[in-house]
Amino acid sequence: MTMTNVAAPLAQALADKGYEALTTVQDAVLADGVAGRDMLVSAQTGSGKTVAFGLAIAPEILGGQDRLLYADHPLALIIAPTRELALQVARELEWLYAGAGAKIATCVGGMDYRTEKRSLDRGAHIVVGTPGRLRDHIERRSLDLSGLRAAVLDEADEMLDLGFAEDLEFILAAAPPERRTLMFSATVPREIEKLAATFQKDALRIAAQGEARQHVDIEYRAFSVAVRDREHAIFNILRFHEAQTAIVFCKTRVNVNHLMARMGNRGFQVVALSGELSQQERTHALQALRDGRARVCIATDVAARGIDLPGLELVIHADLPSNSEILLHRSGRTGRAGKKGVSALIVAPAEFKKAQRLLQGAKVTAEWGAAPGADEVQAKDDLRILEHPALTTPVGDDAGIAGQLLDQFGAESLAAAFVRLWREGRSAPEVLSTDAGIPTPSAPRERGEFGPSVWFRLSVGRAGRAEARWLLPKICEAGGIAKDSIGAIRVREEETFVQIAEAMAGKFGASVELDQGLLMERIEGNPDLDGPQFAARPTSRPE
Repeated sequence: MTMTNVAAPLAQALADKGYEALTTVQDAVLADGVAGRDMLVSAQTGSGKTVAFGLAIAPEILGGQDRLLYADHPLALIIAPTRELALQVARELEWLYAGAGAKIATCVGGMDYRTEKRSLDRGAHIVVGTPGRLRDHIERRSLDLSGLRAAVLDEADEMLDLGFAEDLEFILAAAPPERRTLMFSATVPREIEKLAATFQKDALRIAAQGEARQHVDIEYRAFSVAVRDREHAIFNILRFHEAQTAIVFCKTRVNVNHLMARMGNRGFQVVALSGELSQQERTHALQALRDGRARVCIATDVAARGIDLPGLELVIHADLPSNSEILLHRSGRTGRAGKKGVSALIVAPAEFKKAQRLLQGAKVTAEWGAAPGADEVQAKDDLRILEHPALTTPVGDDAGIAGQLLDQFGAESLAAAFVRLWREGRSAPEVLSTDAGIPTPSAPRERGEFGPSVWFRLSVGRAGRAEARWLLPKICEAGGIAKDSIGAIRVREEETFVQIAEAMAGKFGASVELDQGLLMERIEGNPDLDGPQFAARPTSRPE
């Protein structure tokens, strides 16, 4: 790998880490004409973005030197939405900048403020922290950003979701206006563009290509299970795959705690991450996963934000996510750096359509089937026993005791004992019922396939902030119909047209009031969707 545009100590650190080539986003931030400019970069977690912004801000940190001198004030600031992500970023930058002698300080909520202050007082070249704690240090004058040359906002979309916009504005206002500002975000909605316009100057927009390939290495499986078998199916999937590390996502911390207790009773090496844990408990749980003392993590989406588990091979959605973006975000924790991973959805019969919508919205294809039963798990176990490396290792110094065991117990008893020892501590496979049907995934309905229909006009449009997702449940409730009976919803400036299946149109009569001031009335024929739209008049959406 040629690294002519990477500072020598950083190039050596990459080589020592085994880098043979930079990732797409790392190449993009080092391209010609990029140095010194503000950047708005869309890049997914797992794309190598931490190393990317570490490389990008090297000119500001190193100033052309290979070895850093004492820092009176921080030269670079990295702001992350969560404690785990901030600590993870700090670990990455430590090895990347170790050869340059960089001192890195962390400022994150839940950690000892006094320890952080001492670290800042000793002089830090790079500070990594969460918005709330960074603001706290600035207000107490323990963090001086007057000499800051570069600021990085990591996972900016999550920081906005968590309500940190005001803190970010305060922090960056304490830094010199001539600083360089880099923003990294998985998605770039309008709010992020507004944030960029506020904090950056003539920012270069980089949409890192290639992150979507991450999901090419993920095998999506949708397991149809009876409601009463949901937990047993999760146990069997874990046993079937025997992943080095697995994560199980639940909707609530109550579900996390319940599943944690059930799995602990069955001998799984498991930890939990939920909002009720202290920072110390979370740190211990993550460390147990990293050093192999635990192999399964049960977590809520919020509690798992920003964590990265090396060697994660299996993601199980015990509770389906609320939207396709969360499905991709959960699943994207596996299948990284060219390694394969499995994303398994647990789907009860009542959730078939929701699961199909999630998969279609995420533009991924899942293999539908029944969860592995007791016989399948047992067969997989038998195969692992036969392939156990201890069976092919030379006898060596153990020849004496091995001979005594053979003479005393015989080959068959010894083999049976080996099998029993292997199975000790592993949860016995569960017998699942076979009455959960396997759905046939339905393809998205093509335009024109809706069939005979009747059109209705609604007395609200874009000017009244009407949206299809807001109107849909109101229409279903008013007519007592399912969403499948609704075709197109066309939101115009001052009105909205809705297509209802002819067989269900009678349930609405000539007109019906969906909400106070919101009328839905039947029209003859098809609406004129190509005609002019009038200027909006002041109105508001009914509450």
